[in-house]
Amino acid sequence: MKFTAEQIAGILEGTVVGNPDTEVSKLSKIEEGEKGALTFLANPKYTSYIYTTKASIAIVNNSFKPEQEVSCTLIKVEDAYKSFSKLLEYYNQVKLNKFGIEQPVYLSDSISKGENIYIGAFTYIGNNVKIGENVKIFPNSYIGDNVVIGDNSVIFSGSKIYSETIIGKHCVINSGAIIGADGFGFAPNENGEYTKVPQIGNVILEDFVDIGAATTIDRATLGSTIIRKGVKLDNQIQIAHNVEIGKNTVIAAQTGIAGSTKIGENCQIGGQVGIVGHITIGNNVKIQAQSGIGRNVKDNEVLQGSPALSYGDYNKSYVYFKNLPKLVKTINDLEKQNNGNN
Repeated sequence: MKFTAEQIAGILEGTVVGNPDTEVSKLSKIEEGEKGALTFLANPKYTSYIYTTKASIAIVNNSFKPEQEVSCTLIKVEDAYKSFSKLLEYYNQVKLNKFGIEQPVYLSDSISKGENIYIGAFTYIGNNVKIGENVKIFPNSYIGDNVVIGDNSVIFSGSKIYSETIIGKHCVINSGAIIGADGFGFAPNENGEYTKVPQIGNVILEDFVDIGAATTIDRATLGSTIIRKGVKLDNQIQIAHNVEIGKNTVIAAQTGIAGSTKIGENCQIGGQVGIVGHITIGNNVKIQAQSGIGRNVKDNEVLQGSPALSYGDYNKSYVYFKNLPKLVKTINDLEKQNNGNN
């Protein structure tokens, strides 16, 4: 799809300097620009590239004044970075702007669906599913019985949404995510064998939740596993049964959260963090990558390490740990000196 400089300037409320009919059909970094590409200049460190880039159109700040000839058409805006981000969002909407029901698909006769939806080929949608308006379900997806999908949500290819899951409005489920699989519930018997405990709860995603690729969220044993409004989960995260994550919390890749743990609002959790079950983590908590959390955490704590310490204590301890060989040598030298004096 091609856009002219004039069309782009209209979207961004910018001013064209150069040929308004210049066309672009792709995006690029300014140092990798090529003919037919749109780029932007926001960081002054990259100013030199505006004179050498082969991109056809560049978005720049109103304050930009070229010191030599610029070959590309410029679009001047108040904030080049924000404008380029806005354009990326617009481009993404256009790219994903699909409607209709492809074939082959399986749709239960008992589903209800809103207007302007898209259902990709080889998708299965079970009984009593409710699909809101402007929902997009990409090919090879599985939607189990009694699932609810709110308006403007997107489910990408290969996602598996198990029965009874409730997905809010404006949610994004990326490819390979599994929502609502059985929680890890087993009870040992007298022979040391494990019997499965039925998991009959569900998963609830509130509005504006993003789920990364290959992330798994288990259904509750009883009740619900709940992901609150605005939560953002990275790829390959494991959320166990009956976990609750407070609104606007963000979690990076490969983190695992064991069953029945409650995490507060506005938390930031790094990659590869391990969190035990049945604990409570407060609001505004920050946990550094690869930390292990085995206790309740109060509001506003910053933690690092395994088992995790307060961030300040961890850094102080690390200084001592790093110097441990020198400290041991010093102690040994002192012992030798003391023995020699005796």
